[in-house]
Amino acid sequence: MTRIIWFQDLGMDDVPRVGGKNASLGEMISGLSSAGVQVPGGFATTADAYREFVDVNALEARIADALAGLDVDDVRALARAGAAIRKLIVEAPLGDALEAELREAFATLVAGD
Repeated sequence: MTRIIWFQDLGMDDVPRVGGKNASLGEMISGLSSAGVQVPGGFATTADAYREFVDVNALEARIADALAGLDVDDVRALARAGAAIRKLIVEAPLGDALEAELREAFATLVAGD
């Protein structure tokens, strides 16, 4: 499973894997570097990494419960559900493999390799 992809290895074909903003950064790096435009390097976590994180922490059912019966026209209810889901995600630990890959990628980024 690919959990992390460097921006310079991304393009618009990768939107399903890393989202539009990350794919756009990859496009900017490959398309604008030759014109002298400097785009900061970095990496993206993949949708697979997110799904693994949700699975490892058994969050799918808990998120579904927070959304069950939600009145999408009730802005306050939407805000409460969003806050509850964010809390679930923020408080859940990263899996060992993802954490190790993130630490390694960050160290590489900081070192400028």
